[in-house]
This record gives sequence, structure tokens and C-alpha cells, in this order.
Amino acid sequence: MPKQRSTQDNNDMSDLDQEAQAPESTLEEGKVFDYITGNPVKDSDKEKVRQHIERALIHEYGIAAEDMEPDFKVKVLGKNRKIDIAIFKPSQEHTEENLYRAVVVEKEPKLGTKGAYRMRDPEEARKDFEVLEAVMAEVESCTYGLWTNGLEFFFFKKEVTRFDTKFKPIGDWPLGDDTFSVDGRSVASLRSAKKERLITAFKRCHNYIHGNEGMPKDAAFWQFLYLIFCKMYDEQQFRERGIREFWAGAFEPFEPKGQEAIRKRILPLFQQVKRAYTELFRGNEEITLSDRALAFIVSELCRYDFGRTEVDAKGVAYQEIVGTNLRGDRGQYFTPRGAISLVVKMLAPKEHERVLDSSCGTGGFLVETLSYLDKIFHEEKRVKAGDENTEDFVSIRDRLANYTAKNLFGADFDPFLVRAAQMNVMMAGNSLGNLYHMNSLEFPAGHLPGVQTAKVAIPLGSIDVLMTNPPFGSDIPVTEKTILEHYELARRWERQGDGFVMTNAIKPAVSPEVLFIERCVKWLKPGGRAGIVLPDGILGNPGDEFIRYWILRHCWVLASIDLPVESFIVEANVNILTSLLFLKRKSEEVIKAEDLGQKNDYPVFMAVAEKVGFDRRGNTLYKRHPDGEEILVEVSHEERVRIGGGLQVRTLHRKERILDDDLPEIAKAYAEFRVQHPEPSK
Repeated sequence: MPKQRSTQDNNDMSDLDQEAQAPESTLEEGKVFDYITGNPVKDSDKEKVRQHIERALIHEYGIAAEDMEPDFKVKVLGKNRKIDIAIFKPSQEHTEENLYRAVVVEKEPKLGTKGAYRMRDPEEARKDFEVLEAVMAEVESCTYGLWTNGLEFFFFKKEVTRFDTKFKPIGDWPLGDDTFSVDGRSVASLRSAKKERLITAFKRCHNYIHGNEGMPKDAAFWQFLYLIFCKMYDEQQFRERGIREFWAGAFEPFEPKGQEAIRKRILPLFQQVKRAYTELFRGNEEITLSDRALAFIVSELCRYDFGRTEVDAKGVAYQEIVGTNLRGDRGQYFTPRGAISLVVKMLAPKEHERVLDSSCGTGGFLVETLSYLDKIFHEEKRVKAGDENTEDFVSIRDRLANYTAKNLFGADFDPFLVRAAQMNVMMAGNSLGNLYHMNSLEFPAGHLPGVQTAKVAIPLGSIDVLMTNPPFGSDIPVTEKTILEHYELARRWERQGDGFVMTNAIKPAVSPEVLFIERCVKWLKPGGRAGIVLPDGILGNPGDEFIRYWILRHCWVLASIDLPVESFIVEANVNILTSLLFLKRKSEEVIKAEDLGQKNDYPVFMAVAEKVGFDRRGNTLYKRHPDGEEILVEVSHEERVRIGGGLQVRTLHRKERILDDDLPEIAKAYAEFRVQHPEPSK
């Protein structure tokens, strides 16, 4: 449980308790629940892959759980063979005669020394298909097969002639009602992607480029992003003009002529993309992938409707790829998603408010803001994501795009991160955001290309909500006097009575996070709110007391959240204790009045997060009873079964473990705290 407390301006702190979710039952150590049957099964690396596939078959392909059976035995040449997942014709008895599709699962392979796995083509992996092909050959009704290890997916269709039986590789299976989505020329054939499946698809694409094409990770990353933009642009063109070029026929990826046909569609499409987004592309970028690699990626991505895929799913999948490719070397540690989500929920940006991340990195805070607003817009329409009719879908999409274009701002010193963030924002918001390549600490001075535009768009004192994780560390100090001379916190301070006074002496070097505190506050309007990730020292070191004095003079402290070391050690590979500091800027009138002694006490929300859902090694943590057994609750999932070209919505009840993560509870507790204690103001 997180420790929460409220302090009345340095008075005694009182603990606030929260009730845990009531447990339903327990699960034996080393077991997981099978998603098809709901029964406990032994956990293993292979089982993790199978459970992932089962969820995809139900929620993405629209196959009913009752039409599937794990570990189904089939007699082949006198021997019993076990099929990991057997799929039967709808509403038919589970017998060999009704077996329609078969899935064979293996555990996920380890990545090589270069961080990639070389993806095989069907011929190279043929030996692994022996059991699958034997079953498909023996069972007359079994038309489709899938072999997967979680990273490689080999789909097959059986073709029987008078002389032999062939197992022809295809780009994807048909959906539950036997309609295909691989040939993406029709928007009706596309499907929204679930988070886990989109992460897998992105990993497969990037891994294929890096592992099979021999490209360095960063080059592979940009090639992948070029195709993501082609996909997004193609969807937009289809909805506006009925033209689609980003598609792959079922058999095209496996034939040289088909691969060439895909290239002939994609290269002109990329030229259109570069002309449409001159802010992002210089014009000399090229898609340098082989025909085979290009066909693989187009086939992998074309089945999904990115426009109708949840913003959060796209953001998580994108960050999964970005995080391994664009880590900075100047304290640019990518912010953990849990911390990002907590900051956005606590600041609760509104549609009319201007949001800025002054050290935007790859755009995590900006995309989470769009995800937050997207959920708000859906709640206002009283419709779930994916259930919208065309009118609601267009309305929400356009509102999000309008917000992105008008009110979403970011800046970063690294031009590659700015570009990566812009692509992330574009994918989430269907519009380019306002992202600037500049040094936020130099602003409004500076020579980088984003400065002049930013001076007009986001002058100091113009931002409603600022959220950021600035670069920090004494090993990357700011030493340029031309920067330091503009900051009060870069000067030496002397104690005077209960407070401090600023001298004219400028320090020779200051850690960047100290300057960022002042810059962030000065960027806010009076009454504007900020959430900043900071190293613990600033909030506790005796030598930094003058910084805390400056903060309290210029801001109301809304909240302070201590994060455990696991937050950054797993997702950013940084062993450091951090805090989230939430501030609200005071007006000059309030500051002057308080300087004259007219101060009012106000409550501050404080919490300590002890668990963030994973341990130091990245292993997932679940809530447990005092005796050590994992706690389970019953969860309802919508199951959309495809029958006869239509969708039937059913409810699937499954018992699931509860992630041991304090951050969502802290967000909820803060909302309750604010109901009782409104934000301080003049």
C-alpha cells in the first residue's frame, strides 16, 4: 500500500489509509489461469506465449472462447499428438472432424548478442512445423495452421489437390467469420489493435530490420518510423479520398513478384508523406529496406486500423521501440510510464489548456495527455473506444487533432528526440504537435532552429500545465555564464532570519535540474500547474534549502510523491531515487502580500509509492495475502465474436491477479484529497 499523508504547512503529518480491493480467491504459486477455460495451468515461458495468443484469438480475431480448446489431442499415424490451441467450427462439438484451425506454440527465443533475433522465412523453419503439418494433413477439416514462438508467426492455409497436400504460407489468418484482413484495401477489413498485439507487431518489425537486414538499431528504428508514417498517411487518404496503397495480399509477402508489387505501392506513398510533412522530413530520406523486409513490415502493419486503435496502445507500443534506440547520454532518462500516467492524472489537463513539456524526449508526457483527453472525450460521448459510430469517431478524432495542433507543446535539445516525439504525437493525435528543437534553459535566447517560432507560440508566462522530466545530475552541470546569469537559482544565497536573500554572485556551475525548476515556474501563467520529476536530494539536502525557499515563495506546493528506485532502474536503467513535485504558480500580488506577512497555511498532499508493479529485475509483482498467496479478482471482458460478417458482443468472466502498483491508488487518493481541499489560490 502507498503511504499517504497530508501536511498543514510543515505541521504534524497524519497517515491516510486506503482499503485494498476485496479478494475473491487465491492462485497456487507457479500457476496462471488459462484464458480460454479459466482453469489454473502451470506457468512457463511457453505458457506465457500461449496465453498471449489466446487473448489475441478472442479479442482481435473475434473467435469465441467456447470454440477453442487448449491441449487438444489428435491421433496422427497411430500416435496421439497434442495441439496447443485447437479451434473448431462455430458452435460445433470439439471433435477431430470439426477441427478447423490448429495452433502450435513454443517459448519465445532469446535475443542475440546484438539485441536482435534473426527472423526465419517458412523454408528455414520448416522442421519446426512437423507436428502442425502432420495434424493438418491427417484432419481433413483442418484448413488453417499457426506456428509461433511469440516473436515469429507462421500462418498456413492447406491446399489439397489430386496429387498432394500443400501448406501455403499466408500473411495472416482470416478473422472469426472467415473474412480476411491481410488484403487491407477495404477499411472494413482492418481491425483495431490491442496493446499487447501492437507491441508484438512493432517488436517484430523492428527486430526484422535490425536482425535480418543487418542495420544498426538506430537506422532500423528510422526505417520503421518511415513506414509507420506511410501507414498513418495512407489511412488518412483512404478516409478522405478512398485511395489505399499500404496493403499486402495474402500471398504477396512470400513471392518475389508480390514483394516487388508492394514496393511499387510504398515508395510513391513515401514521397507523398515527405511532401505532406516538410516539418519532419528534409526530403532526402529513403526507404532502403530489401523487398523481402519491406513486404514483411507492410504485411504486419496493414491489418490494423491505427485511427481506431486506442491512443494508449499506440503510445505504449511506440515507447517500447523508442526506449531501446534513442537513450540520451546527457541525463536524458526516459520517464517510466507509470510515473507519466500519475503526473497527467494529477494535473488533469483540460481541453482549453496549453500543455508544455520543456524536456519532451520522445513525447511520453505529451502522448499521455492525448490519451487522457481521448478517454475524457469518449466518456462525454458515453461510448467506449472501438464502439464509436462514424459520427462519434470523426468528432473525437477531430477534437483530439485540434487540441494537438493548438495546445500541445514540447521542446528538447536533441533534434533526433524532437523528431521521434513529433512522430509519436502524430500517431496519437492525428496531427503534428508544436515541438521545438531548442535549449529550454537558454530560451528565449539561443541559436537552435526552434527558438524563433517558440518565442511567439510559448513565451514565458503563457503555459497552463507543464509536465517534465528534466535532465539531471552533477556530472552534466550548466557552466555557460550567458545562461546562468538569467537565473536566480544560479546565484549564491545567504541565510537571513528564517529565510534567504539572493546575492549578485553567480555560481560557476549549477546542476540542470535546479535551473529547470525556475524555468518551469517562469513558463507558467499565474495559477498554472506543473509536475516535475526531480532527484530526491533537492527536496531533502540541507545545502539545497534555499531552493526550497525559492519554490515556496513563488509557488503553492500541491503535492509531493516519493518514487521507489525500481521506477527508473527497470525502464531507464538508472539507479536513482526520485520524487514528483507538483506546483502552482503564485501571482506577483500574492508573492508581495506574503512577503509582507499575509501568509495562509494550506494542506499539501504527500505520498510514498512503495510498489510500482515490478521489482528491480523487471519481474511483474502481484498483490498477495499475508500468507504469500496471490490475490485474485473476477474481471469481466467484452468478447466480440465474429459470426456471419457481424459482431456479437458477449461478456467473458475471468479471474485475474492484481498488479501490485501504488501509483493508480495515489492518483485516486489525490482526486479525493482535492474534493476535500481545493487547490490554494488568491
